Amino acid sequence: MNLFDILSVVAIAFGLSADCFAVALGIGASGREFSWRHMLRVALAFGLFQMGMPIIGWLAGQTVVQFVSSYDHWIAFALLLFVGGRMIWEFIRGEQNPESTDISKWGTLLTLALATSIDALAVGVSFAFLNMNIILACSIIGVVAFSVTAFSYWLGRRVSALMGRWAQLAGGIILILIGLRILLTHMAV
Repeated sequence: MNLFDILSVVAIAFGLSADCFAVALGIGASGREFSWRHMLRVALAFGLFQMGMPIIGWLAGQTVVQFVSSYDHWIAFALLLFVGGRMIWEFIRGEQNPESTDISKWGTLLTLALATSIDALAVGVSFAFLNMNIILACSIIGVVAFSVTAFSYWLGRRVSALMGRWAQLAGGIILILIGLRILLTHMAV
């Protein structure tokens, strides 16, 4: 890969990390007490999914992506709507149990990581057509997604400290808005 290719992959990585940024901001603002282990778990999940999905797309080829791309935005929307809706519902009910809103638990976290990385599948297919060094490209994407997610989670914790319990409502709304943006973006195309 030449310098232009590397810069292009970095730009793609930041584009793919935009949803990671917003979702991790919501997770960080969800009201749970901050811990480095918690932040690393979230960043690792998002980074690994953003790194792995292009590899799957690269391996699967155009046929699978065409099949999935007709409804991938609905899957992402439904997953984000479910998690964000649950956060809002718990805010309305006034639940104070931090375990009930812990969206960094592995099941929910992996669901969110999958929802935000579906677009990376199509990127992987384009890498195959461009004869891109898939290992280097996906490594760059994974490192950028990890870094963006960790920063965003940290930033969300700061927002949470300022907003208190209202951060849970804001986090739920953010997740639903990301889902809507994904849905509307794909429907417009």
